[in-house]
Amino acid sequence: MQRLFLFLLGLPLVAIVSADEGTPALYDRVSLSVSAEKPVANDRIVAELYTEREGDEISQITSEVNQNITWALDLARGVDNVIAQTTGYVSQPVYKEQTIIGWRVRQSIKLESQDAAGLSQLIGDLQKRLAIGSLIYNLSPDVRTQAEDDLIAQALASFQKRAQLITGKLGRSSFRFVQIDVVTAGPSPRPQRLTRMAAPMEAAEGTVPPAIEGGVQIVRVRVNGTIELKLN
Repeated sequence: MQRLFLFLLGLPLVAIVSADEGTPALYDRVSLSVSAEKPVANDRIVAELYTEREGDEISQITSEVNQNITWALDLARGVDNVIAQTTGYVSQPVYKEQTIIGWRVRQSIKLESQDAAGLSQLIGDLQKRLAIGSLIYNLSPDVRTQAEDDLIAQALASFQKRAQLITGKLGRSSFRFVQIDVVTAGPSPRPQRLTRMAAPMEAAEGTVPPAIEGGVQIVRVRVNGTIELKLN
């Protein structure tokens, strides 16, 4: 019985060796990676503003919130090149010692634009009734795509140049590409947050529009690949 067990145990090893013998060995392959990056000016503003009310009559505070959001959307529609949409609507009870003593209602709107001056003035007007939740800059899809296209061309040229360098240093006359991966996806740099969370209070008449400075973010592209050196 012991001899039979040892014999069976050896079978998989023989199969693995046979499979390896049937697989062509890969020689003279080199993997390398290059990257390219550049700062790109942020060109799109995304702002979130909200209105919030708290009281013991839910119908009253709901009506006030709805009126403020309707007023804000009407104002936003009158400004060119601004995209406005409503976002979160929250209605929740307020407790004290496990007893409901009132209600809190909140709704937000999101504004997007590439016109910094126009959106800044609109936000200043909206602060008469709404508070700023966040104000960030990022890249519009067209600007990001163009930046990535430029960097892809730059990275591929660098990849080929480095492949030629490696080929020459290893004493070979030429190479061929085996695999190329171009990586543009991944987490984007976090857009700059320009304001802190504002208190849920209406601003006074004549609110000064927020100062907006877009800044830049770094766009990166990476090229990973494998080359095979040809025999001389």
